[in-house]
Amino acid sequence: MADLLKLHDQNPDPRKVQEVLRVLDRDGLVVCPTDTVYSFAAKLGSPKAFDRLARAKGIKPDKAEFSLLCADLSDLSKYAQHLSNPLFKMMKRALPGPYTFILPASSEVPKLYRSRKKTIGIRVPDHPVALHVLKELGTPLVVSSVHDDDDLMEYTTDPELICERHGHVVDLVIDGGIGQLEASTVLDCTSGEPELVRQGLGPVDGLL
Repeated sequence: MADLLKLHDQNPDPRKVQEVLRVLDRDGLVVCPTDTVYSFAAKLGSPKAFDRLARAKGIKPDKAEFSLLCADLSDLSKYAQHLSNPLFKMMKRALPGPYTFILPASSEVPKLYRSRKKTIGIRVPDHPVALHVLKELGTPLVVSSVHDDDDLMEYTTDPELICERHGHVVDLVIDGGIGQLEASTVLDCTSGEPELVRQGLGPVDGLL
């Protein structure tokens, strides 16, 4: 059964952060808070953790299309290619924040993680715990939202409940407080002009 690890928003305990890193470095699967919903998270570059993430979501690994969580725009730009100046400026306005950008994947993204279209969803969360873990880890996290079985709620927001429900498939649940009820806004930027794929927490007025 997974451990539930409380990490304070503004000043995370360095020892607890190291505990998270140890789990991720050992092909572990964790649940991490973001500025939107809680997400299953695995370290980029671990095929074993990728398989575990796919199983946790009930998806075949070769059909999985997960997103990358990056520490900042500089980190994000390593994993995407063909970022035009207008697009980069738009992303600079939006991030960190509740947006996922679908972009052409660069060669830095292992083939395992790219969709058949050779694209990748990437975001920079505006959440101190997630950003702290990302900066200390030094590599992106492969993530997918924790959905809820309840007909009235799409996402599970309570970390204790997440631990109770998913503790048998993950190694660690990071408790960063109650999560949001809404996921990120998804924008497809692969054709030059951004297209709204999913309206989420991030407003698009004034952004597109």
